[in-house]
Amino acid sequence: MARTPRMEQIEALLADDPDDAFLRYGLAMEHASAGDNAECVRVLRDLIARTATNPYVPAYLQCGQALVKLDRTEEACDVLRAGVEAARRAGDTHAQSEMQGLLASIE
Repeated sequence: MARTPRMEQIEALLADDPDDAFLRYGLAMEHASAGDNAECVRVLRDLIARTATNPYVPAYLQCGQALVKLDRTEEACDVLRAGVEAARRAGDTHAQSEMQGLLASIE
């Protein structure tokens, strides 16, 4: 899939600050917008791993959604379950509810 100018901008910023969760999330969303769900998942899984001690909760929902689009339902369920737990620990009831809803619809 072709890289967009926006992807290149974000990647340049990430070169200066590789731990910026918001930039990494933005890069994943750019891949999703370009229809490259596999790369979106790769970037989000990297983000989830990088933020394990302080989870970036939206990454779990987006990763689950991209995995569903790729027909990788079992993996999506695993990511969403982990996301529900991360959201619960973070006190993010909205994200927790969204992930539980998606999880219920695919299990």
